[in-house]
Amino acid sequence: MGLIPKITLVISVYNKPEVLRLVLGACSRQSFPAFEVIIADDGSGPEVRDVVTEARSVSPHPIIHLWHEDRGWRKNVMLNNAIRTSRGEHLVFIDGDCLPSRHFLLDHWNEREDHRVLLGRRVETSERWSRELTMQRVETGEFETLGRREILDGLTGRSLRVEDGIRMPVRLVRRLLLRTVRGMLGSNFSVARSDLVAINGFDELYDGPGCGEDSDVQFRLLLSGVSGKSLRNLAIQYHIWHPRTKVSDACWDRFEMIKLTREPRCLAGLDQRGSQS
Repeated sequence: MGLIPKITLVISVYNKPEVLRLVLGACSRQSFPAFEVIIADDGSGPEVRDVVTEARSVSPHPIIHLWHEDRGWRKNVMLNNAIRTSRGEHLVFIDGDCLPSRHFLLDHWNEREDHRVLLGRRVETSERWSRELTMQRVETGEFETLGRREILDGLTGRSLRVEDGIRMPVRLVRRLLLRTVRGMLGSNFSVARSDLVAINGFDELYDGPGCGEDSDVQFRLLLSGVSGKSLRNLAIQYHIWHPRTKVSDACWDRFEMIKLTREPRCLAGLDQRGSQS
């Protein structure tokens, strides 16, 4: 397997092979060299496997494809599998419909601190932007350009948080603008592997998207002494448009219960105690 990577990039995937192909294309142009990719596949069809095989044949970085049978939403089960498989000391998590900018991993690595979880943002691109996205635009880095049409999409509400696509590497500038964030996005965060192990990873008793893969994890990390650090205007990411997903009432109810119990370690996590997976 070669040298042990410093970063493990975990990409959560469920189908959408053509979108994943673009995401892996963006991963191939990262300025940070020492990383591996784990595809955490929650039961996709064979088309995703074909995309991964194709990318692996040309990638300078190791790409590992983890898969289990589609039995409904079990993203957290697969994320725990990715943690077990990972070799990097710092784990970065994104979704399979989010394009990382060229310095995405570099920013996550440079900004890491002991017992801190790094909280990135993402640009919510317009349907027009997403429809016109091509592999050529990804490979050349053109997708990172904030042009007239992108600004217009932002002004008209077709795109959201376009301003978060402006990278500001100077820390003083970011502080002066007071552009911090507190909440975690499951599609853009990173943390030391050891800190995730301390909370027993992701709670596998969540059965749908929306809070179990981010808000729950951030809350447990905070209880264990790991505070959040904003990466707004760093680690730029672009979310490819799709209709919004609703968080189920059951997921919100479980998170409210966790906030009452204030237990840092989840029972159904990496060590499988109480798991129903």
